[in-house]
Amino acid sequence: MKKQEQWSSKIGFILAAAGSAIGLGAIWKFPYMAGTNGGGVFFLLFILFTILIGAPILLAEFFIGRRTQKDAISSFQALAPKTAWPIVGTVGVIAAFIILSFYSVVGGWVLSYMWRTAAGVISQDMNFDALFGEIISNPVEVLIAQALFMIMTIMVVQGGVQKGIERASTFMMPALFILFIALVIRSLTLPGAMEGVRFLLSPDWAYLNGQTALTALGQAFFALSIGVSVMVTYASYLDKKEDMTRSAFSVAGLNIVISLLAGLVIFPAVFALGYEPGQGPGLVFVVLPAVFGQMPFGSLFFFVFLVLLLFATLTSAFSILEIVVAAVTKQDAGKRKKAAWLTGLAIFIVGIPSALSFGVLSHITILNRSIFDFADFMTSSIAMPLGALFIALFTGFKMKKADVQEEVLRGSSMSMALFNTWYVLVKFVAPAAILFILLQSVGLFN
Repeated sequence: MKKQEQWSSKIGFILAAAGSAIGLGAIWKFPYMAGTNGGGVFFLLFILFTILIGAPILLAEFFIGRRTQKDAISSFQALAPKTAWPIVGTVGVIAAFIILSFYSVVGGWVLSYMWRTAAGVISQDMNFDALFGEIISNPVEVLIAQALFMIMTIMVVQGGVQKGIERASTFMMPALFILFIALVIRSLTLPGAMEGVRFLLSPDWAYLNGQTALTALGQAFFALSIGVSVMVTYASYLDKKEDMTRSAFSVAGLNIVISLLAGLVIFPAVFALGYEPGQGPGLVFVVLPAVFGQMPFGSLFFFVFLVLLLFATLTSAFSILEIVVAAVTKQDAGKRKKAAWLTGLAIFIVGIPSALSFGVLSHITILNRSIFDFADFMTSSIAMPLGALFIALFTGFKMKKADVQEEVLRGSSMSMALFNTWYVLVKFVAPAAILFILLQSVGLFN
């Protein structure tokens, strides 16, 4: 009989789940999305949508996983046998496989910057735009860095739930918070930093429009990594006695806090040193090195930022690889090590075209997108919204409300009034909002 793994504690589960959600979405994507969408208004909408849309779907994934104690595909098979619903889990596993194939490329970029910073190669007078282009177009460097990132991910996941993922997350997440606090203090002590704080926290209502709302909704949705059944898999290792409702809102809350800290590191520094906040995706890899380069001990602080970015990227990668390994092994701990290395190798191979899409394969486009951007679009803009939509519909319409109520309230202090509110959100409000995101992402409202 196979051995079922479990988290050793509730805090271990929360930190691992938070690590899964808190990745490039919070630290890389949130600052540039806020910077290009008015700052304060975007952040306010992001908080509202995280609480009203993201957290309810997150709890729905928790419900499915803990109810069955099985992997993503087997969970739907157990709850809805002889139906098409297991396709939701299957698509989630495939999407996770593809996501990690290009996510590991970005993880490799972080390692490249860390090596250059530690070696003293990065200097204040560099052209950071040209440096970024040089790194991502160098085929040897990007593949070596991608491979190193995947090896780091595999080494942790092969160790199992408690000794691998939980142990690493329990170290990395507190360290991430400590590093963030140090950087926030440094950023806020710069002359003129308060202008950046006002930009992030004081809403400019001129930016309050449908497009900003849709963008904030999408950021709240994608920042929590919902839709590919990652949290179904993580919750399957959760003890039945644990309060998973509190865990879901703890994860959502931590995601908001990390996004706030990322903004408080970046925007005060950007404004204090005369840069524009609306720099787009290059804010972290192009603008931030230049910003830190103008500070005393700037290289040290930039290296610290890269370390926390690596931690956040890795904790997300752990969860993405875990959903694939769990599905392949059917959560049989005895098969974990071999499966982690084989699936990790397969993911690396599939990610090679994405890694080379800014260099030797830059001439290849799919639907006017690079290979990297196409993989990102198909998973982030198509598979994840569809997955979350069907998870909400499955919970709200396929499952009996009494069964959902029993599982969600098991070990929970949630009141019936709060449960009914959550149930309405996940059954009606969240599907409608996700449908809007999906339609907007494919250009219907453009």
